[in-house]
Amino acid sequence: MSETVVTADADSVSRGVALFLSRMLEDPLVSWTFEGVDRERLQPHAFAFVIAALGGPDLYMGRDLRVVHQRFKLTNKHYDAAVEHLVRALRDAGISDGVLAELAIRLEPLRGQIVSN
Repeated sequence: MSETVVTADADSVSRGVALFLSRMLEDPLVSWTFEGVDRERLQPHAFAFVIAALGGPDLYMGRDLRVVHQRFKLTNKHYDAAVEHLVRALRDAGISDGVLAELAIRLEPLRGQIVSN
């Protein structure tokens, strides 16, 4: 990922992450991946992940992305849906299109850790 920090208001990111998780839970394509997941613990992990993806401090203390997602046998369709939910949720929370474009670029290298081919 780029070394440049992308500026985004932490409150907006937090609201966007909450909205993202809500949308993921409502989407039948991906909602099944959250069965049995402690949603209270998921929010801070997702927030830390997005902050790190934006080039901020890497506060993500969750498990390895490949290990977490491997059991789901996710496809590119699942990954694309998740990224779309994230980008739209952050946009709705007030994050600028420029920041979102950079975020999408930074997330693309993670596809290989999440998608099972």
